[in-house]
Amino acid sequence: MADNRTRTAVITGASSGIGQATAEAFAARGWNLILAARSRDDLETVASACRAAGVQVLVVPTDVGDATAVQALAAAAQSFAGRIDLWFSNVGVGAVGRFLDVPIETHDRIIRSNLIGHMNDAHAVLPIFIGQGEGVLVNMISVGGFTAAPFATSYSASKFGLRGFTEALRPELAEHPRVHVCDVYPSFVDTPAIRHAGNYTGKALSAPPPLLDPRTVAEAVVRLADHPRPSVILGTATWAARLGHALSPALNANAIRLVFERYFAAAASAPATDGNVMAPPGDGAHIDGGLRTPPARRAGLAAAALVASLAAGGLFLAVRRQRSRRED
Repeated sequence: MADNRTRTAVITGASSGIGQATAEAFAARGWNLILAARSRDDLETVASACRAAGVQVLVVPTDVGDATAVQALAAAAQSFAGRIDLWFSNVGVGAVGRFLDVPIETHDRIIRSNLIGHMNDAHAVLPIFIGQGEGVLVNMISVGGFTAAPFATSYSASKFGLRGFTEALRPELAEHPRVHVCDVYPSFVDTPAIRHAGNYTGKALSAPPPLLDPRTVAEAVVRLADHPRPSVILGTATWAARLGHALSPALNANAIRLVFERYFAAAASAPATDGNVMAPPGDGAHIDGGLRTPPARRAGLAAAALVASLAAGGLFLAVRRQRSRRED
């Protein structure tokens, strides 16, 4: 930006994890903030930390699945700051379990939050960006946007759908070259999202390491404010999963299924819960999930090796099929 004015960001899903880390990262750079999520108490905790950096912060409790509420959020942000420079569409919820074991209401809510919610965000802020002549919309997707996840079917549907939505949206904005739509695809991140997830497996949940620090993801989002680009991929696991899916979606999905099944066979028992899918978790604002332990890092190397070997196997099969076609 050429001028020295204070810039403003709207962050949805700002009450914990990546959203909280990103709010603090923008505050450290002097940005004013509008923070949105379902829990006012958690948003106020995050807002207090950001105000300590000397910036102005507005808290707007919002359910992004409600289009009217998101329009009100955008209006409140404009009234508060006069303009919006970046909108970080960051809400994401999920549930783990076989498709038929998860209530359809839970599937519906995941799609509404993870896909329709991001569309609501875009529908509210893009007219503002077009009117200003500039602005950056950042969609948080995940490795799930590139590879299917058995036992998390609605999450997969939402992330594949969100990737398709943003890829289709960009060409429509071609006549507005200073309005940017950016995607961020991290591998698994060490946030409270795992313990907040709905769980219908009967087993305790964890995440396959290596896990990214949420602050690493936050810094990637902050960089997009000055250096927007269509996609940012974070973590070697995301690159490997993207390659594996591109070469052989069926092989990739079946490998993930086997990993899940082996994990569930050894994991401790846990009660069924819809987690934070239907309502805020109520356990406070926290950036970290506490899963980055030395044993987890060692296991993560094994997991990364597995994904890489699957990608290599898929490449081998693809090359062999191509050679067979040529010989025929």
